[in-house]
Amino acid sequence: MAFEVTMADQTIERIDGADGYELEGPLTTFFSSEGRHQKLTSWSVRQASYRTERIACIRRVEDRAADTGYSPRLETVPFAS
Repeated sequence: MAFEVTMADQTIERIDGADGYELEGPLTTFFSSEGRHQKLTSWSVRQASYRTERIACIRRVEDRAADTGYSPRLETVPFAS
């Protein structure tokens, strides 16, 4: 699974390989459980965190790593208007 996070300044951050996210104080943190668990646990790996106040939208999208051998990484994509 992957997520696209649209920030308040309209940039888009893509997090491939993330299984879910949750609020941690002032941050929204994305996690990967690497297929070991159905839900987030203490064994989940943190992949990225953003200040919640700067997030405009979070979308779940198809993970490129699942089909193409793409190596998961954090990517910033310019906003196309």
